[in-house]
Amino acid sequence: MAPQVYAKIGGRKAVESVVTDFYDKVLADDQLAGYFEGYDLEELYAHQVQFISSVAGGPVTYTGADMREAHADLDLDPADFDAVAAYLETALIENGVDEDHVEAILAEVSELEEPILGQ
Repeated sequence: MAPQVYAKIGGRKAVESVVTDFYDKVLADDQLAGYFEGYDLEELYAHQVQFISSVAGGPVTYTGADMREAHADLDLDPADFDAVAAYLETALIENGVDEDHVEAILAEVSELEEPILGQ
């Protein structure tokens, strides 16, 4: 994705706000909250900021685990993936990200569905 998308959505500060709102939504969802038990939420937050920054074209390279490896032990299904994607979309919109940029970011995320679901 072009670096200007990262700048146009507000850079690191905006991404951090999106990620905070995203995790607030995900962790309030009984369907999803259990997947995060036992994980260091600060570490997950940092990885998510890095990931969203990277897919938005920011000056960041995602250095977290491979998506298939990172989610292998979770036994996620398509409904889980869809719910998480919907919360990300909502967080982006609520933080004022332009619709075209929301769509571009979600397109990047959708490319990861198969590895995240272990397919």
